[in-house]
Amino acid sequence: MQTRKMRLLLSCLLLTTAAMTVPAATSSAATMNSQTNAQPWGDRQLSPDQRAELLLRAMTVEEKKLLVFGYFGSPMKDKGYFPPEEARMGSAGYVPGIARLGIPPQWLTDAGVGVATQRDSLAPYRERTSLPAGIATAATWNPALAEKGGAMIGKEARASGFNVMLAGGINLVREPRNGRNFEYGGEDPLLAGIMVGAQIKGIQSNNIISTIKHFALNAQETGRFVLNAKIDEAGARMSDLLAFEIAMEKGEPASVMCAYNRYNGPYACESDFLLNRVLKQDWGYKGYVMSDWGAVHSTAPAANAGLDQQSGYIFDKKQFFGAELLGAALKDGSIPMERLDDMNRRILHALFATGAMDNPVEIAPIDMGAHAIITQADAEEGIVLLKNEGNLLPLAASAKRIAVIGGYADKGVLSGGGSSTVFGPGGNPVPGLGPQHFPGPVVFHASAPLNAIAKRAGKDQVRFDPGTDPAAAAALAAESDLVILFANQWTGEAMDFSLTLPDGQEGLIQAVAKANKNVVVVLQTGGPVLMPWLDQVPAVLEAWYPGTRGGEAIARVLYGEIDASGRLPVTFPQSLDQLPRPVLDGTDKKQDEPFDVTYQEGAAVGYKWFDREGHKPLFPFGHGLSYTTFEYGDLKASATPDGLRISARVTNTGSRHGQAVPQLYVGPAASGWEAPKRLAGFQKLALAPGESKQVEVTVDPRLLATYDVAGRAWNIAAGDYQVHLARSATDIVSSVPVTLAASRLSAVKGQQ
Repeated sequence: MQTRKMRLLLSCLLLTTAAMTVPAATSSAATMNSQTNAQPWGDRQLSPDQRAELLLRAMTVEEKKLLVFGYFGSPMKDKGYFPPEEARMGSAGYVPGIARLGIPPQWLTDAGVGVATQRDSLAPYRERTSLPAGIATAATWNPALAEKGGAMIGKEARASGFNVMLAGGINLVREPRNGRNFEYGGEDPLLAGIMVGAQIKGIQSNNIISTIKHFALNAQETGRFVLNAKIDEAGARMSDLLAFEIAMEKGEPASVMCAYNRYNGPYACESDFLLNRVLKQDWGYKGYVMSDWGAVHSTAPAANAGLDQQSGYIFDKKQFFGAELLGAALKDGSIPMERLDDMNRRILHALFATGAMDNPVEIAPIDMGAHAIITQADAEEGIVLLKNEGNLLPLAASAKRIAVIGGYADKGVLSGGGSSTVFGPGGNPVPGLGPQHFPGPVVFHASAPLNAIAKRAGKDQVRFDPGTDPAAAAALAAESDLVILFANQWTGEAMDFSLTLPDGQEGLIQAVAKANKNVVVVLQTGGPVLMPWLDQVPAVLEAWYPGTRGGEAIARVLYGEIDASGRLPVTFPQSLDQLPRPVLDGTDKKQDEPFDVTYQEGAAVGYKWFDREGHKPLFPFGHGLSYTTFEYGDLKASATPDGLRISARVTNTGSRHGQAVPQLYVGPAASGWEAPKRLAGFQKLALAPGESKQVEVTVDPRLLATYDVAGRAWNIAAGDYQVHLARSATDIVSSVPVTLAASRLSAVKGQQ
């Protein structure tokens, strides 16, 4: 055992230093590629369907069992588990390849914002570039940036030896206390679908597989293994499932990860409705379904319901898709051989469709400098200027005597916890915080906002206080002309969180605000927080978790070197009483005690719920201020055979370059939808002073329709509708009427 551990450790050390060297292609990769090219399925002129079918016919039953069973890629000492030697140590998973057929191993990395490293690794953490949190990327409202960021982290995954990236988190923000909201794309199915789909497209441009997750209704972490998410089909189809559907159309992910929770009874990974009917039949999905780690509960029921691959089996109670149990199910007929063939066909299709089969991964150097520029641009456009009374921002270059307080701003910027955690260049500059077990520790990126601010203001003009003593912080604030106060809330997987800033930071803000009237609060959070102190400060920035170069990005926005152009992808409530569930479900249950979460709001998620109930939010969906001014006008809407076309014009009427985010909403003149209006389209426009640009959107007909469960179709009702041009969900600039004819769109792909 000790010899094996030493071999694993040496292997890991080689992998973690791979970014510094360029080894020759391994003989196994070269041999596999040569083997593939020499076989009929090696013909790249054939379609992925044809190639997968040819290869499937050449596989033995024993080989077919191999591809549907995955190992965890890191040791678990408490279970006496060590991964296969061929796994990338510290990774999420490994599925053996089949050398004689040229099928490469599947090396899986956790992801979302970059190449992650599991904590129980025998080797040092991989230091890789981190994008901002997924919610921050969604806040850019810029699909081109999302795609570019996806391409960057996908490139690092390939260069790190991975051909499967577990990225593409898209669970809608139904529960703002959800610890994983920072990984996702916000509360609206159109925005989330477009942004996450773009990231997936970027990742897969590197000839690797991207995995969209978690299918479906994985909306809170409390009780995630046992809760039963209850929702009506129409409500799900018009919200969470629509987000998945749009993202899959935009990004074409080669894999889907089913969720931990139950969905209307069965586990999501045993849901015939989700996996077979919706995903594979209605949407015509050709890729494969992998399980979340620990989400498998059976062999035949899971396989027959549509699960194609058991992932990281050590987290499950049994090797349900292992050779023994799978073989027994094949022998007794509870799993037909045709089903095993389909499971393999889908995995092979994914490998061919993405190019992973034809382009074996090789360890390669990483241009960390170039990648840092990409993540910084993402962070800059995702920062949201929530409040700016008296135009305190942007800061003037002449601003002197600046106090920077709190948030470990002298060390770095915060990131989210759990499986998506990326350890950035230079390691964690603030060690020892948070739980030492999963999802901790709390990890910062070594990009200190203090240094970036001092670089602009002059070191002699900037002083720092850690904010641990409100009185001391207030004393420094009183001696300063301006205060920049950093307030953090760490969130992470496997935990849900209060919407209240922790560690006495509310009191800190109030003490500092009494001492100095010029306070800018910079929030680093994974989602909405309550702000009882809001009226006491003139300026607030939401920076989210801004990634590897977050400190520089924050400073650039503070100083107006780039416009404040982020817009909220989630609603910030004024109080918990405004939520569909003011008390988080499951908090009164014992561990592993099953319970139901009933999503009575159906498709009315986020701003739609607030609209329907007449609640005034603290900050609405789509909100974000700019350093310039924009005029929105010339709104026009016309019915088309397919639905609706909308146009408008936006002009920069200010003196600075800026980026506008015109939002287009639509709703029936009478009732009939889950809420008064839905987001129907948006664009992000870069405009010089005095410049105008046209906005043109063709509305997806599903956004004009209600879902007909019995008919498995989308129905647009004939009648009058209102089209709105807006700055946010509550800031409507102008509206025009339009009349739509009745129409019907089948929910089953390929049918009219």
